[in-house]
Amino acid sequence: MHRRAFFAACSMSLASAAVSAAPLDCLDEKTRTQVERNQTDWAQLNRYRADNQALAVNKTRVDVVFMGDSITEGWVPKAPDLFKTGRVGRGISGQTTPQMLVRFRQDVLDLHPRVVHIMAGTNDVAGNTGPMTPEMTQANLLSMVDLARAHKIKVVLASIPPADHFFWRPESQPNPAIPNLNVWIKEYARTHKIRYADYFSAMADEKNVMKPGLANDGVHPTPEGYAVMNPIAERAIAQALRS
Repeated sequence: MHRRAFFAACSMSLASAAVSAAPLDCLDEKTRTQVERNQTDWAQLNRYRADNQALAVNKTRVDVVFMGDSITEGWVPKAPDLFKTGRVGRGISGQTTPQMLVRFRQDVLDLHPRVVHIMAGTNDVAGNTGPMTPEMTQANLLSMVDLARAHKIKVVLASIPPADHFFWRPESQPNPAIPNLNVWIKEYARTHKIRYADYFSAMADEKNVMKPGLANDGVHPTPEGYAVMNPIAERAIAQALRS
């Protein structure tokens, strides 16, 4: 294809369709890798498969699984004291609740933990895997809770942390979508006697965005942000274990 025509075709594809439908040659390397992974392992079941197998082979006891997205993924290296023996992180950057639901059996149920800590929804609001309504997010959270409870696993439902903006999807607005979802999560947890970890209230300012110093990009916590989250997580896990 003539160079000018090629770039015109790329521009038209990117403007008129989802990135995942655009010609791969149009995309930068990072986006191309993401698209290829979505086409071959949409829920990223391969991400923790070997780690899970190693836990089984070594007969390692798992007390708590932290299921989530990049906020959970980043928690492990930035707050290692929280992830002491018996606690494992199963966060994957960019994931939405439908992706987490697909891998919930492999990354949570099959590890037979005593507690699962579920923090999800940021990327639903951002629309990472396509447009989602609050009801869709709620349904996926309900399904994860139902699966955990059916397997006698205690549940901690986490609030979605505050966000100022989504730098990767500036067209999506986290406010008031995140606070509104948190109202539902908190009420559902209350009425179903599930422990609720309220990170949002501890981290949000009067405008419902991250307090200064708690995130370096408006979304992902800094070590200082995780330091605020750690005692909230510890309390919620302890309460879940006593329930």
